[in-house]
Amino acid sequence: MKDPELKLISELFKNSDRSDRELAKVLRTSQPTISRMLKRLKEEGVVKEHTIIADFRELGIELMAITFGTWSLEKVKQYSESERVEKAKRFLSDHANVIFASSGQGLGKGRVMITLHKDYTDYSEFMRQAETEWAGLVNLESFIISLEADVAPFPFSFRNLGKYVEK
Repeated sequence: MKDPELKLISELFKNSDRSDRELAKVLRTSQPTISRMLKRLKEEGVVKEHTIIADFRELGIELMAITFGTWSLEKVKQYSESERVEKAKRFLSDHANVIFASSGQGLGKGRVMITLHKDYTDYSEFMRQAETEWAGLVNLESFIISLEADVAPFPFSFRNLGKYVEK
């Protein structure tokens, strides 16, 4: 990726609400150049979406959970790979509170998801559904983050990611 594109992405991480004209001033180029670059980055799938990060507490969301799980070999055998993938996709798309889910490695687990919850009751119900509906996923363990406490030394944001991309 070219340096101007990395700088544009960095600036978008810092604040994606700026106009192409404002971005052009910061990057010392023309507005049409920014518009073309951004269009190309979207077409190539580098930039997937522009979005906001709301104050979750103000929306009535009290908890964020980072949940890890493993596959039950016994349960996995009941489904083909395509059936497991389809069930996982269906489960995840049916639950709008899932903001990230993927496979991975570590802590003896192979799956991870990040979810938001109105309260602990909502979290508990979600976990019950995850264990029963997500074909073969077991041994779920979560790290639960209270968003109610105003002690977070560093709030959820992608702003610093802009600095990382610049390097």
